[in-house]
Amino acid sequence: MQARRLPAIRGWNWIVEGFRLFRSNPALLTFLVFGYWLTLIFLNLVPLIGVLAAPLCVPALSVGVMNGCRALERDQASGFGLLFSGFQKNRNVLFLLGAAYLAASLAVFAASALVDGGTLLQIMLANQKPPEDLLEDDRLMLGLQFSLLLMLPVLMAFWFAPLLAAWDDLPAGKALFFSFVACLRNWRPFLAYGLGVAVISVLLPGGLLGVVQAFSPALHRMVVIALTLPLLFVFVPTLFASFYISYRDIFVSSEP
Repeated sequence: MQARRLPAIRGWNWIVEGFRLFRSNPALLTFLVFGYWLTLIFLNLVPLIGVLAAPLCVPALSVGVMNGCRALERDQASGFGLLFSGFQKNRNVLFLLGAAYLAASLAVFAASALVDGGTLLQIMLANQKPPEDLLEDDRLMLGLQFSLLLMLPVLMAFWFAPLLAAWDDLPAGKALFFSFVACLRNWRPFLAYGLGVAVISVLLPGGLLGVVQAFSPALHRMVVIALTLPLLFVFVPTLFASFYISYRDIFVSSEP
């Protein structure tokens, strides 16, 4: 297994090829993505153990969605049961990755207390919408910025780790290390990828809504709905497919 160093344009191509993969079977990919979300929501509703079980299952569930993407690309027989296929191989390592991500996230939010006095940590632990006056607190914004900065290396370590563990049989530590190195080596395409996602999901819809609001406030709500539906049912599954494309693009696997 070897990680390629790719040019920046590949980041945009991940989105384009992800959409192409989505178009090959929109129903299946949409089911897998929303099944992933609904499973996590259901787990979070389970009293006491749900808040721990959900993050533990995230890596295995994400592998299930990626198994669906790989089956679509290879034109293999596939079905809705792929959603839970990530639990069939190396699940103990995937559970360990889930536990590690939970611990790392809690550590980041705890560290944010150094700059915001624990405001962000209290919001996360309460798991509810904070009051309006708290949202206007400058300390909260500072805590968010500090947390995002700390979360960046965490996200880099976990971006490819579940697939490296499930498909390449790497132990948790090596999967995290190789994922981090691969992201670091390919910061240019990841930057282009992030910009592309921001333009499609935020800048273009925001600009259009601003124009509509200025010229016809009555149409604003209708346009919001018209934009939300394709973002949810087309762009979000495309993003999941682009995760798979980025892995396939960067890593040279010995798997047939």
